[in-house]
Amino acid sequence: MSTGTRTTEERRHEIVRVARATGSVDVTALAAELGVAKETVRRDLRALEDHGLVRRTHGGAYPVEGAGFETTLAFRATSHVPEKRRIASAAVELLGDAETVFVDEGFTPQLIAEALPRDRPLTVVTASLPVAGALAEAGDTSVLLLGGRVRSGTLATVDHWTTKMLAGFVVDLAYIGANGISREHGLTTPDPAVSEVKAQAIRAARRTVFVGAHTKFGAVSFCRFAEVGALEAIVTSTLLPSAEAHRYSLLGPQVIRV
Repeated sequence: MSTGTRTTEERRHEIVRVARATGSVDVTALAAELGVAKETVRRDLRALEDHGLVRRTHGGAYPVEGAGFETTLAFRATSHVPEKRRIASAAVELLGDAETVFVDEGFTPQLIAEALPRDRPLTVVTASLPVAGALAEAGDTSVLLLGGRVRSGTLATVDHWTTKMLAGFVVDLAYIGANGISREHGLTTPDPAVSEVKAQAIRAARRTVFVGAHTKFGAVSFCRFAEVGALEAIVTSTLLPSAEAHRYSLLGPQVIRV
């Protein structure tokens, strides 16, 4: 990819493309690949972070999901997996005496579904085909799959059929994911149809737990479906700085870092 010829804009587009394709970028590798100085790459990453497209890390950056960009379930199944497994295990410990549980679409909720206890009766409501599939043969678990239009990237149902069916339920606990969570804008997702399902799940639930890797924090998408104060708990990892976790806890939820 040699380039003295690339404009700054083209170079930054390429950095975002690579970050989204691979899950993260490294300053040294980008400098070599783009044929520019490391300081130029660092300046690019600062600018991209200011535009909410990436989040910088020590020596690199990772992509932020935004209004017009949503990773597929297949991609999510390859990024930050050990972190997501720890989060899922900790989230299941919050089950308490819940008998009915909503499990959201997404890879971390799928890991929660797989970690749910198999030795007690549970009813699981979900819009996610992979979640329903993971639980369908679990002995004491009864699975209610919400009907509707299936979205290809996430393999989950949406639209009025889904929300109408969900409106008929009261669930003890909802495990909710999001594309972004921020103190100012709450929980957000790019697609209005997905936003409706998530909002309805929270309305149907007595308790709501947000689960998400550190990459979700500070990210803002197009459609807001809940305030941080609507959550009983947030489960994330120690990669979210403790000072930031404390700021979220001041809005109401218990913040658990694993």
